[in-house]
Amino acid sequence: MQDNITTKKPVENRKSNKAEEIAFLVNRIRSGIWLFGIPSWLFGIGDRSLAAFADGYISVIEVIQLFTASLFFASWLFLRPDDSLENDDFIALQGKYCNNYALKSNLKQRYMISQEYILPFPYICQIYHLLNLKHLESIHHFSLNNLKVVNVSDFQLTENGGAIKFQTMLDSPFNPLRIWRQPTVEVDLILHNPYTVELSIPVYNQKRITVIFHAVPLNENEHYFFIDIYSDLEWFKPFLQLLLHFASCLTLFEDIPYLRNLSEKNRDSLLKLGKVSNCKSMSLYRRFVELYGTHLNNCPMLN
Repeated sequence: MQDNITTKKPVENRKSNKAEEIAFLVNRIRSGIWLFGIPSWLFGIGDRSLAAFADGYISVIEVIQLFTASLFFASWLFLRPDDSLENDDFIALQGKYCNNYALKSNLKQRYMISQEYILPFPYICQIYHLLNLKHLESIHHFSLNNLKVVNVSDFQLTENGGAIKFQTMLDSPFNPLRIWRQPTVEVDLILHNPYTVELSIPVYNQKRITVIFHAVPLNENEHYFFIDIYSDLEWFKPFLQLLLHFASCLTLFEDIPYLRNLSEKNRDSLLKLGKVSNCKSMSLYRRFVELYGTHLNNCPMLN
């Protein structure tokens, strides 16, 4: 009798997990369709407006068409899917594998977007990439428009990781990142646990953009990669979400060749403290190796 009960529980848990994943996927699709509809409606309204003013005369029919299109667009904005369910499902899925303090804090109120990927590279490659400050200059020189890491100003140890502060500078006066931030700012990078890394970037008027990365091993050669972005910027939220989705996809696209090169290296060489650079830009990765390098194989994997 006891064996039957024990057998049923894992089956029920798997069914529950599957239901959560399906609900999460459906909500993501709904949100994606809604976001895609916004530029589509704007394009349609713009096209009708140009057509109406092309001959210098606006007919009653054209006024009605513009009014109808604008009314439908306003209705579309009010039909925005509820983010709370998607965010709660996403938190539930992550919470099984990541001890994430950030999603339990007031960051949840500033939630913007989430993305998740299954990447065909060892989990340690992603951690190395996230904690190596210099990759911002080399790997992301295009998307960040030759941003420079000019100084590591502070490094503090924590029980499960560490926190580092570093200054970044925008060389070019035409760098598009200037719409977000001052030319020189101090950025925070925090290792919360073996799976969670936080990047916090100051922007104008004491606002911030915070990115929470989760890298969870699936097996020796694959990992599940979550990206959560939060901000208290008072921009039009749908536009900001589209911009953040685009920026996130672009930086991930730049990461792929770098992660592939790391995966071709000897995995043990990434976990030996003696082979990790002593430069300040690698301080947080050295801390990771000190804490988790010797028993990384014992870290739980995502089933």
